Amino acid sequence: MTKPPLLLLHGVTMSTRAWGELLPALRLRHEVLAPTLRGHRGGPPAGRGPARVRELVDDTERLLDEKGWETAHLVGNSLGGWIAVELARRGRARSVCALSPAGFWEPGTATQTHGTTILGRAARLAAVTRPLAAVGLAVPVVRRAALHPIADRGERLSRTAATEIVNDLVGCTVTADILASTEQIAPLDPLPCPMTLAWSEHDRILPLGVNGAIARQRIPGARFEVLTGVGHVPMIDDPLRVRRAIEAVTGLPG
Repeated sequence: MTKPPLLLLHGVTMSTRAWGELLPALRLRHEVLAPTLRGHRGGPPAGRGPARVRELVDDTERLLDEKGWETAHLVGNSLGGWIAVELARRGRARSVCALSPAGFWEPGTATQTHGTTILGRAARLAAVTRPLAAVGLAVPVVRRAALHPIADRGERLSRTAATEIVNDLVGCTVTADILASTEQIAPLDPLPCPMTLAWSEHDRILPLGVNGAIARQRIPGARFEVLTGVGHVPMIDDPLRVRRAIEAVTGLPG
């Protein structure tokens, strides 16, 4: 029996490595595709001109075509969640599990700039401190502090895993373009497929009470779930909890 297709989409400045701890279990039930987006470390090079989210959506839709997947279960975190919602709008999703998806903001206002400022500052700091990262990240308390903007329990990662996150952050060439985007997620009602918006309780980039509230207004038909005790990238803090959220969605008819 053919396994159902599952597409995993990481957040801005990250890579396919964001899903590392979840992949073995997810591959037992699904045929998994976890690409690294254009302009991100290990992914296709950025094109000419400023990168736009709609272009990343186009790229990802082409990947579905290349795989021969008319539709797939879509899971995305942050930027990846935004892409998943837009692919669903195009009719390419069997289901969507969007983990603290970006794009639920009013461009240029604090609903966007709060999080983009934090990420931009983190990128600049990482670029300066990168030569010392491998040494400093050997210490659990340093890992926790370094990953605090996106995680509650960064110390649970190994030094190697934490260093890869820093390297991905520094190696992303489209960070400034994406963070400065004037794009946003438009209202989506009715839903084209089963959809869950799973928001991190301690999201310091896209706060639950701000961006999560906008998401509930724009996609009123989606199931809304709060992932307790985790930060913006919940796979760092509690990969088992994230896997359960994914399986709850992909188990729905679709």
